Amino acid sequence: MHAPNPLDRPVWATLTTHHAAIAVGAALARRFLPEYNVFASPREESEPALAALTALVAPGERVCLIQAPPVAVPPGLIVEKSLQGVQMVATRPLSEPAGVEPILTLGEADAAEMFALAQLTEPGPFAPRTHTLGRFLGIRIDGRLAAMAGERFRFPGYTEVSAVCTHPDFRGRGLARRLSAKVAVAIRERGEQAFLHAWKTNTPAITLYRSLGFEIRAEMNVRVLQRPQRG
Repeated sequence: MHAPNPLDRPVWATLTTHHAAIAVGAALARRFLPEYNVFASPREESEPALAALTALVAPGERVCLIQAPPVAVPPGLIVEKSLQGVQMVATRPLSEPAGVEPILTLGEADAAEMFALAQLTEPGPFAPRTHTLGRFLGIRIDGRLAAMAGERFRFPGYTEVSAVCTHPDFRGRGLARRLSAKVAVAIRERGEQAFLHAWKTNTPAITLYRSLGFEIRAEMNVRVLQRPQRG
């Protein structure tokens, strides 16, 4: 029997390796600490694993699952959103597009602006401490954070490019292309393969990532699950 591909359950893969220190849970289900992200994952779709996932969600709380296998909704949780995405992996050599504005490494001093930009542009779930999950890069124009991109899920051999977003005032300048490529090239230089996720219906983003050297590997099931408040 072949070992499961960790890319099929990237949340489980990252929470049992690189991000284990900020995970809650045990052998059957895990989730990020809420201040880092909303993602959670069962190890599998067995009844014990699904029950373990439910136990990690407090009444009124939400978690997000992203995985290639069909999502089984655990008893005690309800589906708030059901979406389809794609997972793309870098399959060709990547190069960094040229640009005028300097690319900066973002850090704790930029955290409030990063969170505000993510809330405005909604590149995906972004919590107050998401910026600590990996290396983040940004471009400032006239002192404002115009665009950013960074790393999120990471496990042996792979790192995800994530939180790619541009402020509406600065779109159309190729900033997202530059930052995505820069993050992906750094991942490759570490000897890892870059991957990312996009909504299945987001044709412009998929086209952009294909032009950078990414190809669709799999469709991904995305579910936002909520545990109802006790009556």
